[in-house]
Amino acid sequence: MAEHFFINKVTCLCSFIGGSDCIKANAKSCGECIQAGPNCGWCKKTDFLQEGEPTSARCDDLAALKSKGCPEQDIENPRGSQRVLENREVTNRKIGAAEKLKPEAITQIQPQKLVLQLRVGEPQTFSLKFKRAEDYPIDLYYLMDLSYSMKDDLENVKSLGTALMHEMEKITSDFRIGFGSFVEKTVMPYISTTPAKLRNPCTGDQNCTSPFSYKNVLSLTSEGNKFNELVGKQHISGNLDSPEGGFDAIMQVAVCGDQIGWRNVTRLLVFSTDAGFHFAGDGKLGGIVLPNDGKCHLENNMYTMSHYYDYPSIAHLVQKLSENNIQTIFAVTEEFQAVYKELKNLIPKSAVGTLSSNSSNVIQLIIDAYNSLSSEVILENSKLPKGVTISYKSYCKNGVNDTQEDGRKCSNISIGDEVKFEINVTANECPKKGQNETIKIKPLGFTEEVEINLQFICECLCQGEGEPNSPACHDGNGTFECGACRCNEGRIGRLCECSTDEVNSEDMDAYCRRENSTEICSNNGECICGQCVCKKRENTNEVYSGKYCECDNFNCDRSNGLICGGNGICKCRVCECFPNFTGSACDCSLDTTPCMAANGQICNGRGTCECGTCNCTDPKFQGPTCETCQTCLGVCAEHKDCVQCRAFDKGEKKETCSQECMHFNMTRVESRDKLPQPGQPDPLSHCKEKDVDDCWFYFTYSVNSNGEATVHVVETPECPSGPDIIPIVAGVVAGIVLIGLALLLIWKLLMIIHDRREFAKFEKEKMNAKWDTGENPIYKSAVTTVVNPKYEGK
Repeated sequence: MAEHFFINKVTCLCSFIGGSDCIKANAKSCGECIQAGPNCGWCKKTDFLQEGEPTSARCDDLAALKSKGCPEQDIENPRGSQRVLENREVTNRKIGAAEKLKPEAITQIQPQKLVLQLRVGEPQTFSLKFKRAEDYPIDLYYLMDLSYSMKDDLENVKSLGTALMHEMEKITSDFRIGFGSFVEKTVMPYISTTPAKLRNPCTGDQNCTSPFSYKNVLSLTSEGNKFNELVGKQHISGNLDSPEGGFDAIMQVAVCGDQIGWRNVTRLLVFSTDAGFHFAGDGKLGGIVLPNDGKCHLENNMYTMSHYYDYPSIAHLVQKLSENNIQTIFAVTEEFQAVYKELKNLIPKSAVGTLSSNSSNVIQLIIDAYNSLSSEVILENSKLPKGVTISYKSYCKNGVNDTQEDGRKCSNISIGDEVKFEINVTANECPKKGQNETIKIKPLGFTEEVEINLQFICECLCQGEGEPNSPACHDGNGTFECGACRCNEGRIGRLCECSTDEVNSEDMDAYCRRENSTEICSNNGECICGQCVCKKRENTNEVYSGKYCECDNFNCDRSNGLICGGNGICKCRVCECFPNFTGSACDCSLDTTPCMAANGQICNGRGTCECGTCNCTDPKFQGPTCETCQTCLGVCAEHKDCVQCRAFDKGEKKETCSQECMHFNMTRVESRDKLPQPGQPDPLSHCKEKDVDDCWFYFTYSVNSNGEATVHVVETPECPSGPDIIPIVAGVVAGIVLIGLALLLIWKLLMIIHDRREFAKFEKEKMNAKWDTGENPIYKSAVTTVVNPKYEGK
């Protein structure tokens, strides 16, 4: 019984604290309901609604629907799911291994393809694994500034091919290299357009090639000697202004994949210069106003539209480099380090290295930059559909975990290391047409990606089972689906029984008035199609119901500030109490446990238990269990005379003992140790009382559940013995003598101390005398001695 009560009470509580978002959605169909929130369900039970309740009342919190009597099998509550379509394991192989795999056969990210079914507000989470494969192919394109200031750098780059090939063999067995060069747009004021300067832009006897915007000298190749040969034939050119047109060249390298020869492998672009750069808007100086179109315009390996399109913007470059998975290494001189470091912060997966004045350190610069770029993985996703959000959590090396923006990346990853990401995808709304969407997630700078197909749960399964033009919807005026009617256009009402033209008819209003009442729907609702549709209150847990909206669940009697005292459910302004409770406010408990007295009797046998509280019928007794009596003797005092007369045949009731003291059973015991001790089931009192002879006697008094009293008494009282006179007198005399002697000794001691102090004082004064004790101070001699002051002793 107690368990049943607990479950009902919890269920009721849930209905009061949940469901507000679901009810506020005012859902007219199951599809609208499940889009209101992940905890919203739709009851498709046909007779679920009470009279006056709108169709939207079928949508509520799951626990609330159950508490309202909707069976679990009738609750529509579709959940999201996920399914992996392609899940190849990441590749494990080492450099120099016998097997040679094509780049497309190497897997660094897992899984590769999956389907997520998303319900609004319910996130779907999956794990993504990334592992840097050993011996992964690399394509490197060297893009060099060939303005005149780079003349000495070109000499060192001419032997770059074979030297770089040799170094990269330590990292990968599949390496390809290419070369391109750039100068500037071929219009004023970037270059001189005089015929002589177009032939040779350099001064003096310097032999320079004609200026150009960008030239693809060598597409990606695995032949290092060919790189040396073709680069060795290159000549320096020149221009007028300091910034160069490198952005035009970077754009063409990124978008002209077929001409450059990019493979789906690690793509590195080394950008080498000793100057700054032009960007979008600078083309106006040369009369160029058309923005860069981000398309390939290479003819015979030359960029032909530099005079037609403006320089690309930084954002445009970022987009194209990311789309084509190109990682950029800026090899620039010390003078322009600050500029290109700021540019690096804007371009993901890029690095900056300091180029020596003659590019002699370019190989080490490339190796260091590659190691820096490849040691960090950063995830990015394609554009998300409207209403879809994504979040990341990273599980990197050495137990380093991060969330939010830092959850997209892991650093300090070595070759062969494996890291994981937890990706959370949530739909906050359904697409208008409910169509599927596809998003992609990939590590920046890598061609591999995860393809995610998003399928949105916007309708319930029961909607597909609906019956169009159903007889249940007033002769086919609606579709019967999910336990309710979805009315055809122009029809309204719970069963689509009215047309929109009949809504305001006075004849219809008559059906919404109670007998002998002028109020329509008790002023708690609207009359629609001759039926009351009860209005909703601001507190969604408070509901009007009934044919005329005359009922509600919040105007019942209260106790302790709670409707129905928290011990019942308010139905149509009347409390339906839980088991063990009664009363108009369910505030009367039928549990008698609080009324149980210490002797096991309800209200100590002196009252009645009403609503869990004792009502004492004997006016002398009070307290929660009628056990307190302010004017009554205690148990021991009350029974001591009867115990004394029965056990020892003395006391005040000695003469009437047989008439007044036979209401208990008595047992004699030898000593106090033999008396009953606490712990027995019957209430027990231990007593110690004096008899008429001033002797102490001990007994216990107990009453069993049948009201029978039992007394155990110690058969021998403890009587006090008389005082011993001789020791007392001797002690008093001895005390007086000893006190006198002590006083004499103290007096003698004080006198000795006083005499010694006086003698010491006398001796001190004697020592302080200022005259010679051997001569009388008042004696004066009769002899006078005169000395001549002039006498010199001659």
